Amino acid sequence: MNLHEYQGKSILKGYGVSVPFGIVASSPEEAFEAAKEIQKKTGFDKWAVKAQIHAGGRGKGGGVKIAKTLDEVKRYADEIIGMMLVTPQTKKEGKLVSRVLVEQNIYYPGPEDVEEYYMSILLNRDQGQNMLMYSPRGGMNIEQVAEEAPEEIFHELIDPKVGLTAFQARRIAFNLGLSGVAFKEMVKFVAALYNAYTGADASLFEINPIIKAADGRVYAADAKVVIDNNALYRHKDIADMRDLAEEDPTEVEASRFDLNFVKLDGNVGCMVNGAGLAMATMDMIKMSGGDPANFLDVGGTADAKRVEEAFRIILKDENVKAILVNIFGGIVRCDRVAQGIVDAYNNIGDISVPIIVRLQGTNAEEGKKLIDESGLKVHSAILLQEAAQLVNEVVG
Repeated sequence: MNLHEYQGKSILKGYGVSVPFGIVASSPEEAFEAAKEIQKKTGFDKWAVKAQIHAGGRGKGGGVKIAKTLDEVKRYADEIIGMMLVTPQTKKEGKLVSRVLVEQNIYYPGPEDVEEYYMSILLNRDQGQNMLMYSPRGGMNIEQVAEEAPEEIFHELIDPKVGLTAFQARRIAFNLGLSGVAFKEMVKFVAALYNAYTGADASLFEINPIIKAADGRVYAADAKVVIDNNALYRHKDIADMRDLAEEDPTEVEASRFDLNFVKLDGNVGCMVNGAGLAMATMDMIKMSGGDPANFLDVGGTADAKRVEEAFRIILKDENVKAILVNIFGGIVRCDRVAQGIVDAYNNIGDISVPIIVRLQGTNAEEGKKLIDESGLKVHSAILLQEAAQLVNEVVG
């Protein structure tokens, strides 16, 4: 689950990570009052006004402004709130901004007096350990740094049974070229950041940039936080932070029916049980001349009702020219899936796109019989190769 910057920073602050003092606002008037409160609390008379959407690169699209007066805070907030912000990580139409984060200025005395670093924590699946990746070249796309100066990207593997050790935190600060107050600040910062990562059951923390101010203080100037959905039952407070307006409406609807659904840009909808089979099916669609329109795993306990809802969700995509149902009957029974297909046809009405159904496993023969005797215009396949050929025919 993705979080907004202000939400991620609230989690970081709770674990002792140094973040700028900020207040979220939903209107220019609220932003104005927030700026006054920040000035009162911190003494700083410059502010950052930052659009809050689930996408990076906001500054490139005009979603981050530095205000030097209270009137500028209000004006920038008025410009940003309600805009369709386009960044390298949004669709071409952009995302609607409904709130801004107003923060104290941490580039003091001026931008030329600070240094920026990059840091992220994620799981290294090859090693089976957490990994802290960092670079003295912050404020840039890490991919660009990797291409231009790979020697300036460092990795620290962390055994989850042991946790981040003190010598690792010191090595990170040393590799970043820090000394004195900044060295000590960074050691504390890294330790608190790792505690936040494990404590919140996150799958990604990305801080870009980390700021070292002129006085040696270290701040998380930005924060991208992604929480492991499987751990949300342990964190009701974090689960309540979910912003449905930032998610694809179809994916939100699918989640209500326990369907694992991700919308893609192709022309062949697919309904499969099991993530591995879904990935193989998407590859097959691609090799057959089509493009997957979605990833949809109905799960191992799918019944007729869930299959019907899956059809409804797939058919909402106007780009879908065909639907491939590829079910292996292990836990799920093929006749239940077949009944769901029949029910979907009868309840939804006229389904104009071709449907290709491949059933294998538990009660596959009963399922095929149900479909064959229904009188529906459904293409049946036994082998995966047959299904691939049918996909080629209907989309070619």
